[in-house]
Amino acid sequence: MVKIDDMSIESILRDIDPTTASILDRALSDKDISSEEAIKLFNTSNNELLALILVANELRRRKVGDITTFIINRNINFTNECIIKCRFCAYSVDVSSPSAYILPISEVVKKAKEAYSMGATEVCIQGAINPKINGEYYIKICKAVKKEIPEIHIHAFSPMEIAYGAKTLNLSIKEYLKALKEAGLNSMPGTAAEILNDRVRRIICPRKISVEEWVNIIMTAHRLNIPTTSTMMYGHVETVEDKVNHLSIIREIQRKTGGFTEFIPLGFIHYNTEIYRSGVARPGPTGIEDLKVHAISRIYLNNYIRNIQASWVKLGHKYAQFLLNAGVNDIGGTLMEENISKAAGAVSGQCMTPSEMIRIIREAGRIPAQRDTLYNIIRIISN
Repeated sequence: MVKIDDMSIESILRDIDPTTASILDRALSDKDISSEEAIKLFNTSNNELLALILVANELRRRKVGDITTFIINRNINFTNECIIKCRFCAYSVDVSSPSAYILPISEVVKKAKEAYSMGATEVCIQGAINPKINGEYYIKICKAVKKEIPEIHIHAFSPMEIAYGAKTLNLSIKEYLKALKEAGLNSMPGTAAEILNDRVRRIICPRKISVEEWVNIIMTAHRLNIPTTSTMMYGHVETVEDKVNHLSIIREIQRKTGGFTEFIPLGFIHYNTEIYRSGVARPGPTGIEDLKVHAISRIYLNNYIRNIQASWVKLGHKYAQFLLNAGVNDIGGTLMEENISKAAGAVSGQCMTPSEMIRIIREAGRIPAQRDTLYNIIRIISN
């Protein structure tokens, strides 16, 4: 049997389901688990679930050690007017709604400068799909921010925004991504993924790009040396099989390109969303589902993606801290402002200070460290 430190795991695995024990032992032997095996892990409970958590935590320790990272960054959502109208979104509004807005580029720059003055190394810039602006607006944002703050990392524009921007300028995805990169785009959020299953997408976001389009945009970005995050939004209408298929697609992309910096599970915030209020979606994930998703993500992706992030905005500070014991090694960014989850009903706040992140990490028995977007360590906080 594989050993964890000085303690044999044999005593832990001996009395649980033999199939589950075999899967976990394979993972500890640095072998990939299959999709069928991942489905089996999603069905664990009791002692099997505890063994799952222990193995995910051990794989985290072996892969990245006890350093747990965070980034000082700011979210900037430049518009909320949207023609896509995803059913899980409570942030966007109809075009020309009284509450609609489009930030002038000068205001985006102002927010970026404020963030930089407060120690931010990254600005994350995203917005709704607004027919009043086109792909040139995105290019101008990058140029304007880089002109004023050349040192800051621009992490911007989901694959949905890339598809929209390219279409409005009659450019190919590759041509448009090249233009954005030349304008100063450094990396992209791997959002708009939701669940990478077209059947599910027809229910939750029927006007969004397809799985094939999402994969093409992400892989094109990676081939142009534009790294991206990877995400999965779960807890609505998807099945266990859908979640595992999503992880499989992410793993296969990473095997081919190596362009993902991290994987971020994003639990569905349901309270103010149309899809929940109409009775179609369940009320977000349970705590056990959150636990399994993060732990299994570490096990399934461990040989491909080093960093598993817990979204404190979705989970809350306390549960994000707990998941540091279930395969997670990063708790995301300070954000400074957060509008999308807040609009859906999240109650965890819009900002977490670096000092609070450090406290949470330390009390979990980990070593806090500030990182940049690409997971280069800026400083290890020793005391």
